[in-house]
Amino acid sequence: MTALIDYLRRQVWCQLFIIYTRYLIGGAFVFASVVKIQGGRFTSQSGADEPIHSAFHFFETLYQSGLYWQFLGLGQLVAGGLLMTQRYAKLGAVAFFPIIVNVFVITISYDFAGTPIITGLMLLATCALLLWDWPTLKVLFNLPAEVNPAPRLENAPVWQWVGLATFGFTVVFRASVTYYSIFIWAGVCLALGLLGLVWGLWPRNHPVKN
Repeated sequence: MTALIDYLRRQVWCQLFIIYTRYLIGGAFVFASVVKIQGGRFTSQSGADEPIHSAFHFFETLYQSGLYWQFLGLGQLVAGGLLMTQRYAKLGAVAFFPIIVNVFVITISYDFAGTPIITGLMLLATCALLLWDWPTLKVLFNLPAEVNPAPRLENAPVWQWVGLATFGFTVVFRASVTYYSIFIWAGVCLALGLLGLVWGLWPRNHPVKN
């Protein structure tokens, strides 16, 4: 398996897939975290009068917990932000995994319609990120780490700058806009991602060593 991972890590398209997967799921967590940290509801209305076994009542219970609700948001913000930095993505994937497992189990425990499909895909994506960094992460299982000194596109500083810009915009936009448009947020993030793609693949830019 390690040989396959090493082969894939040398492929530019695989590196780009990993980079943007980190942006995508990390950004989703950051976007969802800000309202929790601010002490606001995740849903638009109170779920106090909904049936106790419903998803809306569950969210209302978490919201009413106060400090715990904000703690959940902080955990999402840190895990998602670490992923988006690219530089600390390994730590971000490790922190992200138990959170997304918890979220996935919640969505299959209540009636969330098609939400388990989304959370399931996020869980699979996180597993892929962990496998991507398995040569170094396996030290957590008391196995010798393997450091590949070969230069890779994903290690170029441009991806770190794009990640920080996207993270900063997401936090400011979500925190300062009361009636937000998810399409505006997604559009700006897409523009930043495309700008990073052009910059990162520009011939004069070269990847740095791992």
